[in-house]
Amino acid sequence: MEKLVKRSLLVLFASLLVFSFSSFALADMTGKDFVNEAKKEIKEISVEQAKKDIDAKKAVVLDVRTEKEYKKGHIPGAIHMQRGLLEFKVEKKLPDKNAYIILQCKTGGRSALATQTLQKMGYKNVVSMAGGWKAWVKAGYPVE
Repeated sequence: MEKLVKRSLLVLFASLLVFSFSSFALADMTGKDFVNEAKKEIKEISVEQAKKDIDAKKAVVLDVRTEKEYKKGHIPGAIHMQRGLLEFKVEKKLPDKNAYIILQCKTGGRSALATQTLQKMGYKNVVSMAGGWKAWVKAGYPVE
């Protein structure tokens, strides 16, 4: 019985130690670190590929920028859903978890995080547009 108690305490101590180190590592992450981690788990496509897929009507575009950014200009037909509300609204606006969804933001960071979130929510065919809105405008593609 005493060995069992010692073994249980050892396992508990080891678990707490691992948890402490993992929490410490997360506390030191920057926003850029979170984006880089997300990009390891998601698929990014070029702005050129996004344009082809949009023109072929293969994809839904989801703009995750702020309302103010969206109102200044957006990809024609893009659905607006600010990243901070994504988890609460996406299933109502985009219930098909097999739909091909291209996420975009200003430069690609928020869309990478949003793509990762949608994957965790069970969306199977979501991608982030590398370079975001800035790359779209720089390419001379149409805007609304």
